[in-house]
Amino acid sequence: MPVNMGSKNDDAQTYAIIGAAQAVHTELGAGFLEAVYQEALAIELSNLEIPFVLRAELTVSYKGCQLKNRYRADFICCNDIIIEIKALSVIGGNEYAQLINYLKATNFIRGLILNFAAQSLQVKRIAN
Repeated sequence: MPVNMGSKNDDAQTYAIIGAAQAVHTELGAGFLEAVYQEALAIELSNLEIPFVLRAELTVSYKGCQLKNRYRADFICCNDIIIEIKALSVIGGNEYAQLINYLKATNFIRGLILNFAAQSLQVKRIAN
């Protein structure tokens, strides 16, 4: 379940990422596919010198064995924040579950769902 992760001062990195996403949304608005927002956010993160890996491959282990199946997170920022880009009318349980599973697979504790489909950027912060 989503958890509030504290004040702005507690998590400056996620706030910087959210600011970058807001800049993308301000420039492009709603209506594009996820891939467009992903590419634009990569440019914005680069301009702000926020370190990231685009389409980062995630592995999953089961009882100590690494599984062959892989996931791809849209971004891993600052070495420990998973970012999922969405362009959906509503963010629901499936989107939360996806990010929570990514957090479990990596043992990261911070994640963001950034939904660009609405008139205003929708941000969901999740902690594992």
